[in-house]
Amino acid sequence: MASRTRTRSYDAAKIRAAVTAQFGHLTEAVRELTPEQLGRGSGLGDWTVADLAAHLAWIADSLAAGLARPPAAVPELAAVEWPFATASLAGKIAEAAKETLEGAPLPELFERAGARMEKALAANPDSRVLDLWVGDMTLADFLVTRAVELVVHTDDLNRAAGTDVPIERQALAACTRLLADALALKAPGGSVEVRIPPFAVVQCIEGPRHTRGTPPNVVETDPLTWIRLATGRTDWASALADAQVRASGERADLAALLPVMS
Repeated sequence: MASRTRTRSYDAAKIRAAVTAQFGHLTEAVRELTPEQLGRGSGLGDWTVADLAAHLAWIADSLAAGLARPPAAVPELAAVEWPFATASLAGKIAEAAKETLEGAPLPELFERAGARMEKALAANPDSRVLDLWVGDMTLADFLVTRAVELVVHTDDLNRAAGTDVPIERQALAACTRLLADALALKAPGGSVEVRIPPFAVVQCIEGPRHTRGTPPNVVETDPLTWIRLATGRTDWASALADAQVRASGERADLAALLPVMS
């Protein structure tokens, strides 16, 4: 799925720092999880909170593993295309996370994975092309997707385990923007303006293009609600009913386009 719009750029240094910091927050939180919390359902299929935590450790460990492999020649996938390429890998990723969980106690896994990730990042430039299951990507682009994964699953953990793990602002911004841009890529057009203050505004859906003044079709929501909608954690009708989304105009209905990423 090739984008016909200008590709958004991200500050690679800030993304690196945000990914590292977010994983650090999670590492601290995992140390405090009780057996009761770890045994709860995560809200993600049959995963428990322990399975979710193992997946989070795997995110860092697999990044380091990718950087340890010989580099690919050229990138095949841009960050904005990544959400559409992940669904077919869900089973493979779940198995890898399960293997991770069996390797050591969770706090030890997180410490080890975090150290391995930081060492690998320090040794590789943003232009490095990783050979990945999902498709070869530059390190800079892949790190944006790691920010998305960490933000989405930090929110999952907070809701499932009752934790209050902070979310790095830069990581939240990157997650919001990438998923908004993916919506615009999925449904190109200019008839609906989607606003997710303070991080993103995109236009989507074919139809009359708005050029000035107040757009006739507007959707507005907050970043976490948008992320939950875009990843299927909540649905359009529920978000509207709970006043978490404001939609005005006859075309301002995103139900058929959500989730963007499953």
